[in-house]
Amino acid sequence: MQFPIYRSEAKSILSSTTGFIAQAGFTHSLTPARNCTFGCTYCYVPTMGVYGGLKREDWTHWGQFTTFKANAAALLRKSLKPHQIIYCSPLVDPYQPAEETEETMPALLDAVIATPPRVFAIQTRAPLILRDLERLRELSSRTTLRVGFSITTNDERVRRLYEPHCAPFESRLDAVRRLREAGITVVATLAPVLPCNPEALVHAAIEVTGRDLIGDPFHVRATKSAGATTREAGFRVSLKHGYEQWHDPAFQASLTLRMQNAAHAAGRRFAIGPEAFAALAQTSTT
Repeated sequence: MQFPIYRSEAKSILSSTTGFIAQAGFTHSLTPARNCTFGCTYCYVPTMGVYGGLKREDWTHWGQFTTFKANAAALLRKSLKPHQIIYCSPLVDPYQPAEETEETMPALLDAVIATPPRVFAIQTRAPLILRDLERLRELSSRTTLRVGFSITTNDERVRRLYEPHCAPFESRLDAVRRLREAGITVVATLAPVLPCNPEALVHAAIEVTGRDLIGDPFHVRATKSAGATTREAGFRVSLKHGYEQWHDPAFQASLTLRMQNAAHAAGRRFAIGPEAFAALAQTSTT
């Protein structure tokens, strides 16, 4: 895949957290780029506009290009402190497709290895993270490192409809296995839960991680009165292909219950919201 890639100098690289991420327990967020070339139809970030640190061309042309922060590593080296609990990244996937050629993350990881924060969490859906496996192993020996790996559906047709630039289901499971085999703590984040066989998805995620699960249905305005929500492109996909109920609060409540029951039957938990994502911010490894 070819995308226009731009670079610009940033004034800062770590942001004090607010809202959802702060409620989960993170003190700072790290976003290496502006705009994400995964371009997932449901992504909530474009709905944040300027409040997400975006420029108008970002939210009106989401996923069509990206702008990397050219001085990110230099800024990070000056900004890291031992007490910080850092989430990377709330606004773009740090291993978005453009990262394959840009290679911003290795330098950022080197900075984190040199001055480890209290917790460093990486949220991704990309097997590209395996490129940096040795750096991740080194970092995990120096501080609490967690990888939240997004697994949204076990239905490949659905995956191609909503997130065509993302890796297939089996590729994601394999990436999680390899991270776990390397000693990296990996938590499956089933978010957003796309149309799927929910029990099968829960079973597969628990099998590869051996851990409790984090999840979230589509963000909808009926249950979220303010802040970011699923963008219109995702809803149009659902409407066109008969998946409107996956945006319905009552259906979402029953879906969450089914997934919780499936996890409980396997001896694990499935939770949603900031309390669930807090598992990525905790210093313990349970």
